[in-house]
Amino acid sequence: MTRTILIILSEYGYWGEELIGPLAAFDRQGYRSVFATPTGKRARALPPSLDPGYVDPPLGRSVTTPEVAVAARQVDESNRLDSPVSLAEWIPERPYNSADGYLRKVEAYYRELGRLDRDVEEYDALVLVGGSGPIVDLANNGRVHDLILAFVRADKPVLAECYGIACLAFARDWEDRASILRGKHVTGHCKEYDYKDGTGFLGVDFNMGPPPYPLEYILRDATAPDGRYHGNVGKETSVIVDYPFVTGRSTPDSYLSGEKLVEVLESGLRRYGW
Repeated sequence: MTRTILIILSEYGYWGEELIGPLAAFDRQGYRSVFATPTGKRARALPPSLDPGYVDPPLGRSVTTPEVAVAARQVDESNRLDSPVSLAEWIPERPYNSADGYLRKVEAYYRELGRLDRDVEEYDALVLVGGSGPIVDLANNGRVHDLILAFVRADKPVLAECYGIACLAFARDWEDRASILRGKHVTGHCKEYDYKDGTGFLGVDFNMGPPPYPLEYILRDATAPDGRYHGNVGKETSVIVDYPFVTGRSTPDSYLSGEKLVEVLESGLRRYGW
């Protein structure tokens, strides 16, 4: 039976290789890939991620080969990303405590979340594609959090890359608010590889400067006390599997991240990289 992968993309720009790396692995396996965005708007790649001449400031070199740039542009300009699933239409939004009729509204919210548990039975894994865009509309998106929690409850793997990994740190049950990464081993964008200036997003005309939060510190705190964040600074790749989570540090880890998720699904891989 063909497996189906749900892939979440930011509407404020994804990094090209961080989509096509996993996607290449899924396509080789004959998997069906379903794309979704926060409001159903079509996702677009960040322009630097399609430019092999762009030099990544922290690394001091290009991170996009000409071959990857061509492949990423082909996907970005194809119809594969047209008509994504809208998370806003699919997943309910938790009401404010101050809302009129709060009790009835929160009861309705939980009823709809029960349907979400049934909906995710259609999918075999969840992927959160990285880039700077997730900082804006995925990291602290309650619907994304509820989706992640549904996959975790169903014991299905979740792959997150780069700044998409923040979604894992912030996805928490409202009752105990404990991190789902507590005791887990993960990787993610390290301080050494963060921009000092120039963090940009599609659809806005300002330079944010550095990222608004240091992902490494968030992940170190979220995995404590018995887990661990692995930066693997200086190593060409950093991919960690600690089931149900597969995490990839940044752009160079995209293809390996997808390959490891396939191993999780096909070979029962439960631990890798630590």
